[in-house]
Amino acid sequence: MSPTYFLAGGVASVCAICITNPLEVVKIRMQLQGELAAPGTYDIRYRNTMHALVTIVKNEGWTGLQKGLVPAMNFQFILNSIRLGFYHTAVRNQWTSNKSGGESFGKNLLLSISAGAVGAYFSSPFFMIKTQMQSEAPAKVAVGYQHHHVGMLNAMRKIYAKNGIAGLWRGSFASIPRASIGSGAQIATFAEMKALLREHNLVVQPSLNTVCGGFLAGLIVSVTITPPDVIATRLYNQGVDAKGRGLFYNGWLDCASKITRIEGAYGLYKGFWTTYIRLTPQSILILLFFDELIALKNRL
Repeated sequence: MSPTYFLAGGVASVCAICITNPLEVVKIRMQLQGELAAPGTYDIRYRNTMHALVTIVKNEGWTGLQKGLVPAMNFQFILNSIRLGFYHTAVRNQWTSNKSGGESFGKNLLLSISAGAVGAYFSSPFFMIKTQMQSEAPAKVAVGYQHHHVGMLNAMRKIYAKNGIAGLWRGSFASIPRASIGSGAQIATFAEMKALLREHNLVVQPSLNTVCGGFLAGLIVSVTITPPDVIATRLYNQGVDAKGRGLFYNGWLDCASKITRIEGAYGLYKGFWTTYIRLTPQSILILLFFDELIALKNRL
């Protein structure tokens, strides 16, 4: 296995999240808005993506749009160095090839799901801290449980002091469906969309093919990833008691059940359009940066 693919995957994702993190902050706020409240019974503090961006800047300044950036960078580096590193190593060694020499959709899907699950587990503490820091806001625009961290290291110390190592990995298994589904849908559909555009001679220029393939795949990924993403956000952001038990949810299925019962099916798709607006450029930027880093390494 070449360490180049793992390092390039991590660095590419860190570069991408520096650009898209403001949309991640907005997404978290919209997913927590109206938590366990029936539609029409709560104040809507963030009406849509643009309104949320303006509201955050107005109440928290421009730095509010980059809340949780440091743990987000750590999360992205760990997740994508594993995910993209294993995937591209497999492609290079033809582990994902079918009998005719082409790419096997099934093998691509299985590999991306497995790599996503592994990456999600090891990066889980950073995802939790990122979520908690991004949800923090002044009282008049706050949504969800407020943790009041003053930085990533402060958050780690607080969580460890209260609940030990287990506290840092709380919700880790809930993040696996999110990352597995998202990774599987992203890598498998992205490759398929790019191939489809090339085969029908619609978009063949490499960089443009990547961008167009990303926009098409992004819609599919957003539809599949939003429900597990909402559930993961809720589980990671909820408060816990002295024994580390969640104050609102007892686990993944309990969270999904409560959201559906109280907020309706719509509750599982809160922040959908923000997810799509964030996910599509995030995916495109990661893959573009990744390709450029590999090309740079090959030129050296």
